Amino acid sequence: MNEVAFLFSFLVCAEAYNPDEEEDDTELRVIHPKTDDQRNRLQEACKDILLFKNLDQEQMSQVLDAMFEKPVEGGEHVIDQGDDGDNFYVIDRGNYNIVVKCDGVGRCVGTYDNRGSFGELALMYNTPRAATIIATSSGTIWGLDRVTFRRIIVKNNAKKRRMYENFIESLPFLKSLELSERLKVVDVIGTKIYKDGEQIIAQGDTADSFFIVESGEVKITMKRKGKQDIDGKEAVEIARYTRGQYFGELALVTNKPRAASAFALGTVKCLVMDVQAFERLLGPCMEIMKRNIANYEEQLVALFGTNMDISEPSA
Repeated sequence: MNEVAFLFSFLVCAEAYNPDEEEDDTELRVIHPKTDDQRNRLQEACKDILLFKNLDQEQMSQVLDAMFEKPVEGGEHVIDQGDDGDNFYVIDRGNYNIVVKCDGVGRCVGTYDNRGSFGELALMYNTPRAATIIATSSGTIWGLDRVTFRRIIVKNNAKKRRMYENFIESLPFLKSLELSERLKVVDVIGTKIYKDGEQIIAQGDTADSFFIVESGEVKITMKRKGKQDIDGKEAVEIARYTRGQYFGELALVTNKPRAASAFALGTVKCLVMDVQAFERLLGPCMEIMKRNIANYEEQLVALFGTNMDISEPSA
């Protein structure tokens, strides 16, 4: 069993924590005092965390109040696979390996480099830790306790489920997932709104997210590779995507920089999933996405006379 399959099978067996079974706001608020510097660093570390994107200002303030700073040293195990979940973590600085033991063998299946978050699965689904996180350098992380995470994040996610479950269930490329598995996709997505003409992804950038169009229209453009700098070339429109269609998966599947750029046409609302969640949850959909690469290549050959090497994974 490979690492992606292991994590996927782990999630299939997991049952979501039901926030409706607990009374609302029965727990006292947790507050860890912080200096201005700590608060500023914490806000910077949390600004791109998708789990926080749907919180209102008061909820976000409570989350920031409850988080505590934890220094780590190189070689330290922040969490261990199989342990009970106690905290959710957001990275302030440092490098970390994601290690999964499968059939008795531990393998590194991913890394974090000075950004990101981990530890939410055990808290959301009442399951043991699905992986071990090992610091490979000294660093700092911010922790959020189990009670606060469930009181705010999980309850907010329950509302998000009710809002998006019908939309997610209707997406053809997710039909290979069971209903419960599709709902787990809802749990990890965030939403972003883009203004007319705003760039969503840029050709050549490192890929960190996967996008599903909820409303509006997205234009995909590409500049042909050559000796000149890519910014000096005229972009060619290669596709447009509307509600229910997805983009941004190619770079995640091939482990290469973004092959194209994406721009909003009018106001666009996208559901966004970070690369770690993409790898954890969409393994069963990967074959569909890989088959689509052949369609991309045919289109590029017609436009540019070459497939632009989009399907060759980088080392």
